[in-house]
Amino acid sequence: MIGRRGKKRALIAIGHKILCASYHILKNKEAFKDLGYDYITERKKKNRLEYLKRELKEQGYKIEKAA
Repeated sequence: MIGRRGKKRALIAIGHKILCASYHILKNKEAFKDLGYDYITERKKKNRLEYLKRELKEQGYKIEKAA
């Protein structure tokens, strides 16, 4: 995040995420649940696969699930 926007903006963004998480935890009276170390990596991977499937469908290819 720092590489794209700069250190100050990255710090503000992180603070904003912490505030949003705190708000939702307090509002819903839920315990904090850690999403895990690989959450972002797996989410990016899943989103990339969905994007590629959509691109192939737009090009006229059929997508079938592998057995």
